[in-house]
Amino acid sequence: MKLLMMILFIIFLIICVMILLLNSISKKTFMDREKSSPFECGFDPKSSARLPFSLQFFLIAVIFLIFDVEITLLLPMVISLFNSNILNYSLLMIFFILILLLGVYHEWNQGALNWMN
Repeated sequence: MKLLMMILFIIFLIICVMILLLNSISKKTFMDREKSSPFECGFDPKSSARLPFSLQFFLIAVIFLIFDVEITLLLPMVISLFNSNILNYSLLMIFFILILLLGVYHEWNQGALNWMN
């Protein structure tokens, strides 16, 4: 029992010495303003956080996400074609695509798709 305790104490002592040694060796002493500052997506964190953001770009991104999700809803419907009635399937697909087209028409009519204003 004493031998086991002695071995554990020696292992613990070696680990502590290695941790202290590695901490003292690995300290970075080179202080550079650019390297020590946080990197936030290319923006300088020391400047104003209220930079103008293009609302047009945001609208295009939201429209893309909406249509991307709707396309992912359309893809499983192709697989269900083999297990469903063709009339019900056709009506459902026509209704879904009609909603998509009405959404695109509405966005186009509102001017959200015009990049140059």
